[in-house]
Amino acid sequence: MSTVAPPVSTPALMEAVAAVSAAYFVDFATAAGRHGLSSSQAKALGVVREPVPMRALAGRLGCDASNVTGIVDRLESLDLARREASAGDRRVKIVTITDEGREVLLRIRADMTKAHRALDSLTDVQRAELLAMCHQLLPLLTD
Repeated sequence: MSTVAPPVSTPALMEAVAAVSAAYFVDFATAAGRHGLSSSQAKALGVVREPVPMRALAGRLGCDASNVTGIVDRLESLDLARREASAGDRRVKIVTITDEGREVLLRIRADMTKAHRALDSLTDVQRAELLAMCHQLLPLLTD
């Protein structure tokens, strides 16, 4: 006798995704703090793996452009990122991560013990399914 799972409502899924996201963010923020960064500074490092204009960085971080200046100032002071004028428009500032910034970002992610414990509890099949679902959902959430 096989059983069919009852349908799960969209609000129930939204609550579950929000809870997982919030717990992940707390783990990320805690790890960033252990490396002397705020969660916004650490998140910015992840965004600037490829060169990003300051205005686009603000959009990706979900904050005002004036806040990005302080975030980037701090990252520059720690030699984790650098800001340069765009070749096409000298008024536009482009932010890129430094080699040291890449190392710090890797250390932060390695230090996320709760996320590692949670993800390591999944089977190989579950991990592949979760990754596929993330790849399916992300473009729909970011377009």
